[in-house]
Amino acid sequence: MAAVIQFVLSNFTLTFLVLGFVAAFIALALRPRPWTGAVVVEELLAWFLFFSIGVSFFYNFVMHVFFGEMSARFIGWQQSPFQAEVGMASLGYAVVGFLAFRRSLGMRLLAIVGPACFLWGAAAGHIVQMIEKHNFAPGNAGIIFYTDIGVPLLGFLLLGLKYCFVSANQAPKPLTTADSLPHS
Repeated sequence: MAAVIQFVLSNFTLTFLVLGFVAAFIALALRPRPWTGAVVVEELLAWFLFFSIGVSFFYNFVMHVFFGEMSARFIGWQQSPFQAEVGMASLGYAVVGFLAFRRSLGMRLLAIVGPACFLWGAAAGHIVQMIEKHNFAPGNAGIIFYTDIGVPLLGFLLLGLKYCFVSANQAPKPLTTADSLPHS
């Protein structure tokens, strides 16, 4: 049991991604059927933002700020004052993730773009560490590395699907004479 708990807590990005899927399916189960594609995507995106951005980055904040030495060892690094800075950036991403939970597409885009830049930058740093320092610590080369790449990709995929459903449900504006005239 201790090994399972350690795996769940050490691979928190995967854990919170799975919890987001579970929450989305529970939310769907509570909705009347049939489910439309728009409803399914909405639940997946909303709970993705809540868990994979909000809760996951809040957990990262707690670990880097309050358990910095342990976090550094897990990544294969030495403790550094930058741990607190990573933690505070993570807190900011967490807040935006929570705020974007059931908000506009624009807010949701912002909640994915910032963390994507952070996570893809972290993945690049992990690759450098693997090549130059042969750092294959679990927090550098394990599941964390793969979710650093995959979580933003999934976020953009869900956001794109949501955009497609929103666009498909909006009636096109009627074409007026003014629209067809050339603008100077």
